[in-house]
Amino acid sequence: MRIILVTGLGGAGRTTVAAATALAEARAGRRVLLVSEDAEGVEDTGGLPGDGNLRVLRPEPAADFRREFLALQARSGTALDLLGAAPFEDAELTELPGSRSFALLRALREAAGGDHELAVVDLPPLPEALALLALPEQLRRYLHRLLPPERQAARALRPMLAQLAGVPMPAQWLYGTTARWEAELAAVQAVVEDPATTVRLVLEPGPAATRALRTARLGLALHRLSLDAVVANRLLPAGSEDPWLAGLTAEQHRHLAELRTGAGDALHELPHLGRAPRGADDLALLAPARPCAAPAPAPVPEWTVEDRRDEDGVLVWHVPLPGAAKEELSLVRRGDELLLAAGPFRRNLPLPGALRRCTVTGAGLVDGDLRVRFTPDPGLWPRTS
Repeated sequence: MRIILVTGLGGAGRTTVAAATALAEARAGRRVLLVSEDAEGVEDTGGLPGDGNLRVLRPEPAADFRREFLALQARSGTALDLLGAAPFEDAELTELPGSRSFALLRALREAAGGDHELAVVDLPPLPEALALLALPEQLRRYLHRLLPPERQAARALRPMLAQLAGVPMPAQWLYGTTARWEAELAAVQAVVEDPATTVRLVLEPGPAATRALRTARLGLALHRLSLDAVVANRLLPAGSEDPWLAGLTAEQHRHLAELRTGAGDALHELPHLGRAPRGADDLALLAPARPCAAPAPAPVPEWTVEDRRDEDGVLVWHVPLPGAAKEELSLVRRGDELLLAAGPFRRNLPLPGALRRCTVTGAGLVDGDLRVRFTPDPGLWPRTS
């Protein structure tokens, strides 16, 4: 099953393009799921008819937050009773900042488990979307650091350890909740990292579009996500006799030429309708030409480890980062991880097993390929003759 994650600059028409893509594929006879908080606005125009091939899933952050909070409160009821805490009721709960992200992640997991052939997911604007897609891996890392799995193995010893230490040990419900969160996050991360999951970027050609494309390529490469298409939306018609409109068109097409250079064959151009889309016929004009049912794009390049011990005694880890600039890269070795900062993005990269007993001795950027050099421990990696 294919999953297309649609994001882009704010106001560029992400929801409309996502809905148009889903509707076009449903009309082609495929079973499609559209995941969008804002799909109701498109439905109000008659843009999404009640087609048996098309189903709409709307994440509901407020209801999702209340459900999860009340479930956690029920599991920790004994501890709350001991503390004399008064439990919350459903009606008095208001969603907290960040609940939207978790609702979208749960919707993404649900989208991957259905019986449809294609899921089109309408994500928030680009910076928020990239942070959202990185969230499962980051949260799993935090859980592993705060409550390592090996500590959970000693559950039978906790009562005795509590008496010896004189302090209460973590309760069973805490480890049970942690295990459930870990399983849910791992499932979402698997969906995000699946080769059949791709990202579609929607931009309106303008001064910010080229920067957004470069930022998107860098962030997606750092998190090993595939960009399947770049949609240049709301293109003005050329050849207008109105000087004002002709000037706007000329400026827009200058930026469009820059997008063509950066995106190549992945660029798809959609016209400006001169109005807000109304009805399914308008949405049909805005469906990107690339067929979603085609095989998924080739997976992102592998992060290979090159063995140069025969030449200069080092191992080189290749991390593809297209569009990166040397001055915006930094890396720090921390245990078995490499903290890599690339522009506005940061990621803790677990080192491959072959590099965990090595020392970082340098790094360089060659044509978008970050090459980190490691010197092996001579006692563990004897040099071949």
